[in-house]
Amino acid sequence: MGIINRIGVIGAGTMGSGIAQACAVSGIPAVMIDVSDDATGRGTKTIALSLDRLVKKEKLTAEARDAALANVSGSTDYAALVTADLVVEAATENLELKLKVLRQIAGIVAQNILIASNTSSISITALAAVVSNPARFLGMHFFNPVPMMALVELIRGLETDETTLESAKSFVEKLGKTPVMVVNRLLCPMLNEAVFALQEGIASAEDIDNAMKLGCNHPIGPLALADMIGLDVLLAVMNVFYDDFNDPKYRPAPLLKEMVAAGRLGRKSGRGFYAY
Repeated sequence: MGIINRIGVIGAGTMGSGIAQACAVSGIPAVMIDVSDDATGRGTKTIALSLDRLVKKEKLTAEARDAALANVSGSTDYAALVTADLVVEAATENLELKLKVLRQIAGIVAQNILIASNTSSISITALAAVVSNPARFLGMHFFNPVPMMALVELIRGLETDETTLESAKSFVEKLGKTPVMVVNRLLCPMLNEAVFALQEGIASAEDIDNAMKLGCNHPIGPLALADMIGLDVLLAVMNVFYDDFNDPKYRPAPLLKEMVAAGRLGRKSGRGFYAY
């Protein structure tokens, strides 16, 4: 464990391609692994379009864009991970899928290579259990959109080594981002409480969001943020917290459950607490 000069990312979707882009722009080559060439191709195209927008906004030079694109590659073969110093699992938030992916990663990379999960809620200790040398495993939770968000939540498991954590912190700082040790434990219950307030008729969605924007200087209100994250994602996180901690303060709001059941997932479905 030491300096991270090359990374592998499992998943070429929104989070995976975002992580790869952040690395590539910072001069760190990244290979995205996904189930098909079409999937990795879409990920690479997403990165190219994002970089083009930055060039148009004069936040990136054309030369820097070209250099970043040269740092991105895609593959369907986990063997492409053998040269990586860090592998970040960014698969769908499903425990069995993540465990399967992590077993595949651990079967390819050397014992001293850092492995991280981009999970937003699943126990890091539980995920680490299927990785040989779990001391080199941690949670590395990026926020969407990854290239724009300056925060990365690092989560240690029961066996995560201090050197693993320090290497991860150095890597995050190399990306120009700030590592912190807690986000979702604070954020998600706040969003859930905002749903309770709406459900109980205490205030409108607009008033709840304005209260936090104007009264607490938040750039976006909790309900609008929940829509951006995805109400299904928020519900999944709250369910994990509720099950794992066995604490009623993490009970998902019934309205949140109803909206997910109705397919009102937020921005990605066109309707959540607001219409898009």
